[in-house]
Amino acid sequence: MTTARIDETAETLIIAGTGPRPRAAELVGPRARVTARVSGGGKTWKATFPLRAARWGGPELPLPAGAYEIRIPGAELDDLSVAPVVLDGVRIAVDSTTAQIAAPIDPVYETAEGQATLEGRYVSHPGGTENAVFFESFYGRSVGCNPRAIDRALAAAAPDVVRYWSVVDLSVEVPEGAVAVVEGSPEWWRARAAARLLIVNDWLRRRFVRKPGQKVVQTWHGTPLKRLALHRPGFDPRRMAAVVKESRRWDVLLAQNTYAERILRKAYAFFGRPIWVEGYPRNDSLVTGDASAIRAALGIAEGEHVLLYAPTWRDDRKEMVDFIDPERLAQQTDSVVLVRGHSRTIDTGRDRAGARVIDVTGFPETAQLLLTADALITDYSSVMFDFSVTGKPMYFLVPDLDHYRGELRGFYFDLASRAPGPLVHTQDELVAALADETHEQTFAERYSAWRAQFNRRDDGNASERVVARILDQGYLTR
Repeated sequence: MTTARIDETAETLIIAGTGPRPRAAELVGPRARVTARVSGGGKTWKATFPLRAARWGGPELPLPAGAYEIRIPGAELDDLSVAPVVLDGVRIAVDSTTAQIAAPIDPVYETAEGQATLEGRYVSHPGGTENAVFFESFYGRSVGCNPRAIDRALAAAAPDVVRYWSVVDLSVEVPEGAVAVVEGSPEWWRARAAARLLIVNDWLRRRFVRKPGQKVVQTWHGTPLKRLALHRPGFDPRRMAAVVKESRRWDVLLAQNTYAERILRKAYAFFGRPIWVEGYPRNDSLVTGDASAIRAALGIAEGEHVLLYAPTWRDDRKEMVDFIDPERLAQQTDSVVLVRGHSRTIDTGRDRAGARVIDVTGFPETAQLLLTADALITDYSSVMFDFSVTGKPMYFLVPDLDHYRGELRGFYFDLASRAPGPLVHTQDELVAALADETHEQTFAERYSAWRAQFNRRDDGNASERVVARILDQGYLTR
């Protein structure tokens, strides 16, 4: 017989049973796992699972929301049951062999009636009442990209400004001094209404109502190779109307370079309003950062060769593409392989595992991974325009090139003729390209032209320039 209960004071899940003590016990989720402390012996045993964990050398935080399999080999778990309990960091329920963890929102507000009440309060809020910023990156799934870099520069230039961060749950770490607000909570609705400035890197989505005096800075999240918004293949009136409606919510759009400025203005029908071409704040650390601390946090030994595999998402699949076997690649190249899924695959995928493989999909800042890597393996991702700041080699694994270019998205330019690295179609071709010692010489001219076009403003000071413009415009006061 086994039983389960929540120890709210210690924030632990305790499962107890009879019989021999299990050798191990784990909670295994798609993006995190924790190991229990197993005690007892003889006729009874107890497994105590922490509901908090530290990742990447950071602080202990609540586990990410999701379904966690309870693995206790040799134990009968069919009758486990714990009614939902709300702790400071999570809401957890246990049923049979699964622990369901959710964001710590009072259940009364998760109903349609509860959200309607909060939305009504939001709509009636006068808005813009607080010298504060509401930040959101990739719909709250992470705290990174351009908004995070701007947060750091703003905290230094105007420390009295309140900084709210929209997060899906409290497993997402916010910068020092910032305030986390969980999406859908009363605090989230109030912060989004009260802040004078919103800084986001993706759509504001439904339920946004601009308040008098509020401004929106849309940083976007990459220089585009693939066609987007109004330029996507196929005529869809509803999509076109949604794009125009969304872009009219923005007061300022940030572009990495003049190439992106031209495309984003047309793709989002962003006419008559300013686009700031200041380089990308998220790339400042590629110029000024130090990889040693990041490597230590990831557990990478000094002197190890590091490959970063960072493909983009696909419109016709929910999970990350599986064009490489990362463990085999690590063996073939004597490297540590970092696997970075797209933000759109965080919820649907699972961390990859293997010897000398580290899944960094949940790592908060892509730029720190780019700084750490000795080489990048990507496909059509805008990460190619960021990694080139480092001058390190890039490889393009594109087995579905014809399908992606011809049916899914299409490109703004011919990648094959301009890419600053080889295009390969199989893992064996990739390994051969990685071993080619003439690589840098072969692509030197292309790489130089690429950086001249796309990285001219990525000089390590983009964050400071953007913050200076925000303050000069009076969007916030020091």
